[in-house]
Amino acid sequence: MKKILFIALSAFLFVACGQKKCNCNCNCGCDKCKCCVTDTAATANAEFTIVENEQVDLSTFQKDADGYYILFDGKTLNGWRGYGMTEPPTSWEVQDGTIHLVGSGTGEAQAEGGGDLMFAHKFTNFELELEYKISKGGNSGIFYLAQEAKGADGEYLPIWQSCSEYQVLDNENHVDAQLGVDGNRQAASLYDMVPAKPQNAKKYGEWNSAKIVVFKGTVIHYQNGEKVLEYHLWTPKWKEMLDNSKFCQGGEFPCAYGLMIEEGKNGGYFAVQDHGDDVWYRNIRIKVMD
Repeated sequence: MKKILFIALSAFLFVACGQKKCNCNCNCGCDKCKCCVTDTAATANAEFTIVENEQVDLSTFQKDADGYYILFDGKTLNGWRGYGMTEPPTSWEVQDGTIHLVGSGTGEAQAEGGGDLMFAHKFTNFELELEYKISKGGNSGIFYLAQEAKGADGEYLPIWQSCSEYQVLDNENHVDAQLGVDGNRQAASLYDMVPAKPQNAKKYGEWNSAKIVVFKGTVIHYQNGEKVLEYHLWTPKWKEMLDNSKFCQGGEFPCAYGLMIEEGKNGGYFAVQDHGDDVWYRNIRIKVMD
């Protein structure tokens, strides 16, 4: 079944270009910033389709003694498939009890047959726990509350345009750690929006623990046993965060704002990112709190 959403996003962005004031606070100047417009008022029309593909039956998955569903059995990719696909991408494999992305060696350029790997069931309120290990100079991410969405051209939009991302990164050796604002692209951050503090990620090649809690719009990130950030969906502050990010209304990614402003109200998928770099995930479990 497909649910068609036609979103007309009217953005009244008052931009004083003489003062170089940008809507997204990037400080790069209105003549350069793709999130800004030079007219005193502009309208951006973003049309997208949320595709409701078949989900797996969560009740068929084992629960542990703590009441968490085990999402990865250490041997197979049962329950997993690619974003916008019916099977797992060939770039992902099971290796020594882990889910391993075989990197392309070319950064963001995915290998043939690559793509983001998602567990094929939507979650609304949950505690998600897993461990990750990143390669030297590696970049990946953990997406949650994601939707499978197509743009007006009928092609799937990138998954990150529909949801939040828990950043997975080698902070010491990847340039993204120095970009963004106040460290908001470093490990465990809400990517490009909220920095993880304290920044306690272990170096590349070592295992880190990650935990994401989502409950009635409250979201908390943990890394290596410490709470590193908290934010609240569907609030004025959430809108402000979107307005000050690359997902801003009327920006370079016009569908993203429409998808994310109401993010998670009807649940969403959990996925791990193919960013072209080797990364490993293990001990993946989730507690449903609906």
